[in-house]
Amino acid sequence: MPDRLATKRHGFLKRRHVLLGGAAACVSQMAACARPGSSFGSVDVLVRDAIRRGEAPGAVVAIGHDEKIVHRFVYGKRALAPVSEPLDWETRFDMASLTKPTMTALAVMQLVEQQKLHLDDRVSQYFPEFASNGKGDISVRLLMTHYSGLPPDIPLNDPWTGKAEGVRRAMMSPLANPPGEKFVYSDINYIMLGLLVEKLGGLSLDQYARINILEPLGMTESGYLPATGLRPIIAPTQYDEQGNMLRGVVHDPTARRMGGVAGHAGLFSDARDMTLYAQALLDRLKGRPSRFPLRQETLILMTTPQQPAGKTELRGLGWDIDTHYSSPRGDVFSHRSFGHTGFTGTSLWIDPDSDSYVLILTNRVHPSGGHSVVRLRHDIATAAGKALGLSAPV
Repeated sequence: MPDRLATKRHGFLKRRHVLLGGAAACVSQMAACARPGSSFGSVDVLVRDAIRRGEAPGAVVAIGHDEKIVHRFVYGKRALAPVSEPLDWETRFDMASLTKPTMTALAVMQLVEQQKLHLDDRVSQYFPEFASNGKGDISVRLLMTHYSGLPPDIPLNDPWTGKAEGVRRAMMSPLANPPGEKFVYSDINYIMLGLLVEKLGGLSLDQYARINILEPLGMTESGYLPATGLRPIIAPTQYDEQGNMLRGVVHDPTARRMGGVAGHAGLFSDARDMTLYAQALLDRLKGRPSRFPLRQETLILMTTPQQPAGKTELRGLGWDIDTHYSSPRGDVFSHRSFGHTGFTGTSLWIDPDSDSYVLILTNRVHPSGGHSVVRLRHDIATAAGKALGLSAPV
């Protein structure tokens, strides 16, 4: 789930095209500048200062612009406990809720393109038991935009375990609000969407994502349930309830109890693969050649407001556009931009108007719960946008 301390932001402004002068230059292994005379040094200072303050063990930052990575910065540690380990570009992270838009929502929209599913279908058409407790009219669109009325999560206050029990609890969940009334970010929404993908796609969610998303995009370093042999290159998160350090095991407790694969969390990835994803997405949106496994018109639908009419918390289909979780936009990226965060410390924000993205990967919960990186995400995005020559949207 995203950090819940982000500054409230409202409103949706019309698309603004940002004209940028100069060409990207100065590309090196660890750092680059977007054009002659500009510098991402302020981004690096923000990262170094945050790590030194203990906000996260380390961070990997990648800034994309104009079809290339124009800056990347790696600083700090991959692990602090039980022993200190250096961080590098190849470190894999628990993506947490970045799983929602990048995998689950994309998979749902592939099914929509194949006409196996429609956005305004009632979920109870596919899972009749979901209709319990007044949920019969909840649509796929309401799940995807977090306007379903479901509570944030299924109860974790008793020691249940197993996918079947997690599914049962999601199906039987009561409502927190009437459907369509209010934006409430809910993992249950994406647990249900993951189950829809499995039912209509004919594969487990991890297998579906591998075959239909990761392999077509060339994301060879990503997946669910990473092999034990990969754990040395995975950033650990925190100690579990038994005092074991989680490493290569999903941090989210609901996904963990369900076996590590769920619609709301479970993906592990690294900066290489996530920048591949972001660039392919931008290329498809801009009409350039792309391996992104959706049509342009479908992707436009995903990344433009789809919440119920008259609501001011703006959500696409999977993607955040303008809600109180939108701090990773910063102050200068377009209000047409979109993105998402993950509780472990990951975030991706994409701005088609300036043809840019900002990827931040941290394991801020390591080793014992960590600190908020809400302000850091905001400040990095602002500094990155200014280095690209952007000014506040109007």
